[in-house]
Amino acid sequence: MRSRTTTWFECSVRYERQGENGMETKVTELYVVEALSFGDAEESITREMSSYVSGTFEVKNINPAAYGEIFFSDSPTDDKWYKTKLSFITIDEKTEKEKRTTVSFLVQASNFNGALKNIEEGMKSSLIDYVVANISETKIMDVFEINSGKAAVAAE
Repeated sequence: MRSRTTTWFECSVRYERQGENGMETKVTELYVVEALSFGDAEESITREMSSYVSGTFEVKNINPAAYGEIFFSDSPTDDKWYKTKLSFITIDEKTEKEKRTTVSFLVQASNFNGALKNIEEGMKSSLIDYVVANISETKIMDVFEINSGKAAVAAE
């Protein structure tokens, strides 16, 4: 399990894919790319998708992603992405009241229980108390890091 904290963008990509019935159908899929700006995000998703899509494709939408961190699994069976909200618990020194701050994380896993296990493994070095507030499966197909491509990700 490794993690990465950086600037992420969610990109919707529309292209034609051959369906199970052999017919070409238009699909729109969601990907996450590491980028410094919207322009970098568009360039990155275009570069990554050109190696996966044989025909033409269109970047339909790009939005900044509010992930505090992304946890990548080492297991080849972990093929889904889960959005996980954690509430970090601190005590306000002036009022002595409990304060909760919610942060979203993206975690790779094969199922809900795997996502919980992986987020707990990734957070085990944290010194701040937290509560897992929510875990939900996303429609994200893949996450691409800058200058990574799949070969660099597999080499790490």
